[in-house]
Amino acid sequence: MNQKKNILDIAKESFLNQGNSILALNDLINDDFEKAVNTINNSSGRVIVSGIGKSAIIGMKIVATLNSTGTPSVFLHAAEAIHGDLGIVQENDVIILISKSGNTPEIKNLVPFLKQRSIQIISITSNKNSYLAINSNYFLNCFVEKEACINNLAPTTSTTAQLVIGDALAICLSYLNGFSEKDFAKHHPGGTLGKKLYLKVSDILDNNLKPELSKNDDFKTVIDTISKNLLGAAVVTENKKPVGIITDGDIRRAFNKSKNISKLLASDLMSPKPLEINSGILATNALDIMNKNKITQLVVVDNGMYTGLIHLHNIIKEGLI
Repeated sequence: MNQKKNILDIAKESFLNQGNSILALNDLINDDFEKAVNTINNSSGRVIVSGIGKSAIIGMKIVATLNSTGTPSVFLHAAEAIHGDLGIVQENDVIILISKSGNTPEIKNLVPFLKQRSIQIISITSNKNSYLAINSNYFLNCFVEKEACINNLAPTTSTTAQLVIGDALAICLSYLNGFSEKDFAKHHPGGTLGKKLYLKVSDILDNNLKPELSKNDDFKTVIDTISKNLLGAAVVTENKKPVGIITDGDIRRAFNKSKNISKLLASDLMSPKPLEINSGILATNALDIMNKNKITQLVVVDNGMYTGLIHLHNIIKEGLI
């Protein structure tokens, strides 16, 4: 039991160490950060991010974040760069070099070649007196007092700080570029994130399941229509325009109220003026309307005409919940 408590204490110390170190970055940020953001924003080229070891892994994540938020970026491993891959860096590119010490040999070897080609260098390092910090155009200080590692050796807090600075760059650039939800969806067509931003009601509406009744349909027809379409409801129309909806709940309530339910018509069972949506709205917006009104179906109408019925299950099937 004591061992478990000690493990939890160690984990909490790690959280506090990293959290406090990230907050301390507020005192380290300066004009170089703003200049770095503007340099990238004004560049007609790409952002090249390079590092080695754990810094390389952080660099790859920063590249992924930049690309997904509208800033074209490429990762270049520092070891590969000095053996031929430096050719990926073009004249108008901006390069971000990541190194905790700022004196990593592979990184140091890159700098003279980059400066010779007048490539703008942004450094993310913990050592303001390092070779990298001194020889970069813009120095972003990611200094941390201590690693979360109990031996103060494994890059933990320092790599978190590097990542946070990279995220901050990406966020600022997306703000300057007016990056919108629609732009985000263009970069994320797959998965739940993409679906939430681009999937419309029309995309998930099953045209083969369009339960429709007239006011004069008898009770048996109502039951058959609702059961056949597996949506738990049917829409009552006049001249193809919705005038009411009959749900499973309406049927149950009718059983409790009427002694001769088989004589009832659709007009007797329906709830008038059902909530309507357009097929062009996002599926997530349809879900919001369902949740707000505590219902599981919505009538879909285009140009005033009944298009179909969307059920909560259609949305769940797409993984939007």
